[in-house]
Amino acid sequence: MMGNNTFINHVRERLERPLPGIEAQLKMTFAWRAEQLKLNPDPPADAKTACVLMMLWQKESDWHTVLIQRTQNPRDRHSGQVSFPGGRHEKNDGALSETALREAEEEVGISKNQVEIIGRLTQLYIPVSNFVVHPFVGVLHDASDFNAQPGEVDAIYTPSVKHFQQPQNKTTKELVVGTGALLNDVPCYLVDEKAVWGATAMIISEFLEAIN
Repeated sequence: MMGNNTFINHVRERLERPLPGIEAQLKMTFAWRAEQLKLNPDPPADAKTACVLMMLWQKESDWHTVLIQRTQNPRDRHSGQVSFPGGRHEKNDGALSETALREAEEEVGISKNQVEIIGRLTQLYIPVSNFVVHPFVGVLHDASDFNAQPGEVDAIYTPSVKHFQQPQNKTTKELVVGTGALLNDVPCYLVDEKAVWGATAMIISEFLEAIN
């Protein structure tokens, strides 16, 4: 993995170029969802806005990111899933990037002042919850201990970027989603034996293609 400034400068420069977009995202979604997106790429007018943060931080010689496992909640359509820190945009947030920073601060206990936003990835629509998600990429400086938000976050994972680039950590699985539906052959990444799928996997897929 590249050194500190070299890797971040590389990521920043790649995110300033035209992004890989939906084609890269679709590589990590299941067949009927991909067909839906191809037929109806634009979100509905009443879609809500959410933002997530892919944090990059250096530990020894590798660059890592931060994922959370959401607490089980029958009212949450994404209950129990592994995702990036993030949530719904509030009017008081102002810029969309501020939503991503605020949610990361709340969910994993880092100060938003420690994070430098260096770019963003392609927005994507999640039909099951009617959210348009805006993914931001930031550098976490002076990373210390992470603290899971009680009642919202069950676990925090810090896989390396390299982890997602290794073929053995990408597979397809049969998954039961928050609505109780059974999905077959769902593309996912494996992190601590947990499936990282859906919008989160799609965001990771585009990020990897953008920086390679």
